[in-house]
Amino acid sequence: MRFCFDDNGNEIMPKPYTVTEINENIKSLIEEEMMLQDFYIQAEVSNFKNHSSGHLYFTLKDQFSEIRAVMFKTYARGVKFQIENGLKVIAHARVGVYLQAGSYQLYVDSIQPDGIGGLHLAYEQLKEKLSKEGLFDESHKMAIPKYPEKIGIITSPTGAAVRDIINVATRRYPVAKLVIFPSLVQGEGAPNELIKGIEYFNIEKSVDVIIIGRGGGSIEDLWAFNNENLARAIYKSKIPVISGVGHEIDFTICDFVADKRAATPSAAAELATPNLAELLGTMSNNKYRLHSAMLSYLNEYKSRLESLANSAVIKHPLRMLDGPKMRMISYSNSLKNAFNEIISNKKMDFSKINSKLFALNPMAVLSRGYSYVLDSQGRIVKSVDDIENDEKISIHVQNGTINAKVISKEGKK
Repeated sequence: MRFCFDDNGNEIMPKPYTVTEINENIKSLIEEEMMLQDFYIQAEVSNFKNHSSGHLYFTLKDQFSEIRAVMFKTYARGVKFQIENGLKVIAHARVGVYLQAGSYQLYVDSIQPDGIGGLHLAYEQLKEKLSKEGLFDESHKMAIPKYPEKIGIITSPTGAAVRDIINVATRRYPVAKLVIFPSLVQGEGAPNELIKGIEYFNIEKSVDVIIIGRGGGSIEDLWAFNNENLARAIYKSKIPVISGVGHEIDFTICDFVADKRAATPSAAAELATPNLAELLGTMSNNKYRLHSAMLSYLNEYKSRLESLANSAVIKHPLRMLDGPKMRMISYSNSLKNAFNEIISNKKMDFSKINSKLFALNPMAVLSRGYSYVLDSQGRIVKSVDDIENDEKISIHVQNGTINAKVISKEGKK
């Protein structure tokens, strides 16, 4: 405690501290306590905020208490996974005092998930995110061409992977041209170079299929192939992509988004190329089968020709007409009989009609002693009222006409 004295040396009211002095004293006490300057803390994240400046602000808490924390951009860049509210973590930190606010907080320089590796968590988080977006859907994957003319390879030009790919591809399918895009496959700059390779081949359209990959290693070594931007570049590629990263047990995000996943770079080369020796063997076998089939057909047709040559039809071709000739005779007789039957029926019909017409013929009536009379105008006289006395009339009988004059007429009463 600080004391003040008057001019006579008498003690008076203690000298007060300023707020800044108190905060500075607290800051000194905390910073002098070594345990508070280098420790690990196990807690749950809440109130997480990713500031536009790149700094991370959050609260660490347990069942009974909480403390504010900050992770500056310099350290935040090294965090591979996504920090989320509710995530249990283990952080390395120190306690510091923010003088202006008179508050203390944790300054975190590293953080990892509690119970699971940070890279593994980042991998799982990105995998889930891209899967939900549909980047792994089978419906989007393109077929690998069976007989590529050019194969693009994106990998380190000095690694074992490129040698394995070249050896396998040239052994299996030496007719294909290999185009290598050299790239880093490890480290901070690797994802951008791998992306440039994908974009280069898509712009140039110079290859039929792309192989991207590297040899085996730890999850840190393979981390470039778990990059979100690289995954999206592969997804957008118009050229089929085969991912061959690491060993058979290694799986990266590239494996899931690529059109085909190979267990190793060598396996990727096998997927990209047909086996020329097998193709030649298949062609040879097909040639033999085709030749055998042709001989079989030729022998079959030769046998049929010989059989036809020895047949009675070929030796006596006119006999081929016997059957049609007999059918023609039969058809002719049938037609003649049908025609005669029709004529006979028509004659009978005509005779009946003729008899009816004869019975109605006026001349036939005249032959029986009847006649008809026409007046001077040539009209049929049907009644005595149709003519006048002294009118000339004509009387028609069977064998001629009698001209007469009416002397008188008498009608029936």
